[in-house]
Amino acid sequence: MSKRYDIAIVGSGPAGLSAALNAKIRNKEFIIFGNKNLTNKLVKAPKINNYLGFFGLSGENIKERFQEHLKVMDIDITEERINSIYAMGDYFALMANEKIFEAKTVILATGVEYTRPIKGEEEFLGKGVGYCATCDAPLYRGKTVVIIGHNKEAEAETNYVSEIAGKIYYVPMYKGSYDLNDNVTLIEDKPEEVIGDLKVKKLVLNNSEIETDAVFILKDSISPGQLVPGLKIEEDHIAVDRLMKTNIKGCFAAGDCVGKPYQYIKSAGEGNIASLSAVKYLDEISRK
Repeated sequence: MSKRYDIAIVGSGPAGLSAALNAKIRNKEFIIFGNKNLTNKLVKAPKINNYLGFFGLSGENIKERFQEHLKVMDIDITEERINSIYAMGDYFALMANEKIFEAKTVILATGVEYTRPIKGEEEFLGKGVGYCATCDAPLYRGKTVVIIGHNKEAEAETNYVSEIAGKIYYVPMYKGSYDLNDNVTLIEDKPEEVIGDLKVKKLVLNNSEIETDAVFILKDSISPGQLVPGLKIEEDHIAVDRLMKTNIKGCFAAGDCVGKPYQYIKSAGEGNIASLSAVKYLDEISRK
């Protein structure tokens, strides 16, 4: 039986880190998923003057302060990409590439999804379109697969799938050198549309088309509506109340994913609230 955490936090930006900090202070068993190097968005800020007590610092400086705080509090980030989260009644199942994590509560701190879905992506989700190549690759043994990669990490998944699929294409959404197996066909073109009937049949690109049985889209993050089935979304953000509660019992959200303004101090404050709300919820269910 896998370990069941009190709180699972998805995201390692200011909201997720603040939530983890408060979960630690409240002595809860928690796990935080994200990047040990924290978020790319954080380090891009040239100068921050609206974060109380941290004036005149760059995003890189703030990131270093955050990392120092995590080290002092002995908080470790788990580098797993969560592909889907299912409410199972009294707990949540969080699906990673080849693992399943369980938690009594979830805090979504995924930031804003900047990668818009391509035409047909959402329509064929689960019908040939997926976000975890290593999870679903055995379904396409000997078949044709296209992987659209938004980061270097996607190359490793592509190489894994190339040992199973009959024919595999890799479409990178970034520039650079690519470390791919010899049997992977590199297509440097822009994906436009996924086409099919009951399931995926074809990927249309700007200058070409590929007949395929599956299209895996490996993004830095998955939009919350696709990540958590049944989650209420309003104007492209997760709907929450002032206690950061979503419409799903035991599921909370904080930071940019719940709406503007997209500012670090606002996200950190909401992460604090979400964590306190999760702790209160856990205390309530423990008394029942």
